Amino acid sequence: MRSPRPDLSGAAWRKSSYSNADGGNCVEVADNYAPLTPVRDSKRPEAPALVVTAPAWAAFVGHLKG
Repeated sequence: MRSPRPDLSGAAWRKSSYSNADGGNCVEVADNYAPLTPVRDSKRPEAPALVVTAPAWAAFVGHLKG
């Protein structure tokens, strides 16, 4: 059973530190929805966000850094 999608209207989005300055290839995350981590493409902020658990997001980022 899927959980209902959280209301992200109050999300405090921040761009990835790896996003370039001219607006390309931007990933944004919202840190204020623990224990979830919403992720979106900043070029399409109106599109649905991907919402993953905070541990899943941490594992994903850890894998990228590894």
